[in-house]
Amino acid sequence: MHPLANLDEVEFDDIEDNGFYTSRRACFSAAIGARQLGYNLTLLPPGKAQCPFHNHHGEEEMFLILEGTGELRFGQQRLPLRPMDVVACPTGSAEVAHQIINTGSVPMRYLAVSNRVPLELCEYPDSGKILVASDGADGQARLRKVMRAEATVDYYDRERTDAPGQAP
Repeated sequence: MHPLANLDEVEFDDIEDNGFYTSRRACFSAAIGARQLGYNLTLLPPGKAQCPFHNHHGEEEMFLILEGTGELRFGQQRLPLRPMDVVACPTGSAEVAHQIINTGSVPMRYLAVSNRVPLELCEYPDSGKILVASDGADGQARLRKVMRAEATVDYYDRERTDAPGQAP
């Protein structure tokens, strides 16, 4: 392990190519020994976004725009982005939902930093989805579930209500 990474030399190991959601990310946290923070460098082509509009309940994120211009969707706001802008995305509800879109004519590069949490919940206000994710002590995903928010069921749905061990 070496505690240093040069952003010009990191390997893009997370490639997304799904229409509007197209990006390349270099996730280098483990390579530099990070334990409580996650780091990645994102390369975002013109006219694209890295991920859907979302808000976190566990992870707080920070983005540092290095190159290019774009737009930050933040709650109900749309804010211009340019090099050296720093974006804070705290935890919370839809009022802090966020998305970075490259509205410029050249690729956008930004550094993302977030705290790591063992249990995360994300909401996607545009599509009405919820993500639940849990990681083990080794950092490996234990649970990752995306569902429609309207699929709410009663707490006792599909539960037996008779005493355990009795015939149904």
